[in-house]
Amino acid sequence: MAATESYRELGEAAWSWVLGQVRGDDGPWLPDAVPDDGVPVEPADDRDSLYAGIGGLAPLLAEITQHRPLTDVERALAHGIVARLSTQAGIRTTPSLYDGLAGDVVALRLLAPGNEEVALQRLEDLMTPAGWPAHVPVAGGIVAPQTDLVGGTAGIVLAAVWAGGAHARSIATTGGEALLEIADATDSGLDWPMLPDWPSRMPNYSHGTAGVASALAVAGHALGRPDFVDAARRGARHLLAVGSLDGDGFVVPHTIPPSKREVEPVTYSWCHGPAGTSYLFPALAHAGVDRIDGHDVTDLRHRCLRSILAAGVPRRLRPGFWDNDGRCCGTAGVGESLLDAAQDAADPTQADALLAAARTMGDALVERAIHDEAGARWRFVEHRQDPPLLPPGTSWMQGAAGIAAYLLRLARVIADGRDAPVVDRPDSWWAVPARVRTGRPAPPR
Repeated sequence: MAATESYRELGEAAWSWVLGQVRGDDGPWLPDAVPDDGVPVEPADDRDSLYAGIGGLAPLLAEITQHRPLTDVERALAHGIVARLSTQAGIRTTPSLYDGLAGDVVALRLLAPGNEEVALQRLEDLMTPAGWPAHVPVAGGIVAPQTDLVGGTAGIVLAAVWAGGAHARSIATTGGEALLEIADATDSGLDWPMLPDWPSRMPNYSHGTAGVASALAVAGHALGRPDFVDAARRGARHLLAVGSLDGDGFVVPHTIPPSKREVEPVTYSWCHGPAGTSYLFPALAHAGVDRIDGHDVTDLRHRCLRSILAAGVPRRLRPGFWDNDGRCCGTAGVGESLLDAAQDAADPTQADALLAAARTMGDALVERAIHDEAGARWRFVEHRQDPPLLPPGTSWMQGAAGIAAYLLRLARVIADGRDAPVVDRPDSWWAVPARVRTGRPAPPR
């Protein structure tokens, strides 16, 4: 139990530090990083986002309620987040899950169920037959629909299916059909660019085919659309064709063709590696797909996780390998995928091994934490800049908020067992048994 308490105490210390960074200016806001020379004096453009803003505190607050009541200060913050996002949702134009209205849906549903309807209504008002216009200009200055989970249609579809309600069927149907329309047929299946005519593909979970196929599988099951499920199956076949099954694992390259940036050809994170791509396979299972090209989908999920551990994560083996401890790109995101798989595993021996691996991620976070009277936080490394040490981040995806939530969940699973409740989120809920979900999604009407 000593390890359990150390994870819980560190999670609370990290939350204390994050809470100390919250500021008020037309509602609460949170700097995404705290530089050595002080806190930024102005809110960023993405101040409300799930990725880097105040919306990202909603899943952490939901996690905290699983092991203790909120304090008066925390309840006041939750009310402030709901008030700010409810007001802004009516005028927002950015649609995405991690930087826009679909993220507002998540935060509002977690903190004040029912309030998410204003954001869902706005998403329905903004949608076109081709999806939702991206805020990334492409060739000729045209603003085209974006497909991916983080910034585009796939994430919006997942948020709608997860939230349910009066607008969900329309949003998920239109989004799914738009994704079918933009798919590229390959020799092996289907592939999705992040944007039309994009020069390369990032095929893993955050910006590519793994995330799009997951959304289509989940939406296809919810809507009774076998064409969506078939497209998801074909997306998985493409990933098998471009990936590697060597060494009893499964990995897909970071970028195809290889990136001109200085980045490893294979990474292991939630965003661009097998930690995220592993979520495609339980999504297919949820939709009734058992096998892809002769491979059992459950085995493919575990192949992804075996690849991560075989690579040496979370050790920092060389510059550019595992310089991040956050949810998007680092240790906490890997730990979350391991915990989900541990709680979902049918075999107790396999579950114990996955939980032990999740604890390895927790131990690395304990070791790398920076402590002072304000709490705890982490500094990531960017080896391509001088100096390489980055300022501590606050956010859900790239900072202490997301790490805190992982540590609190890890402590609860160790203490309470594999039936410990899991806080639902739109991009992962199908990866754990229904009995442990705290907010099972209502089917779209």
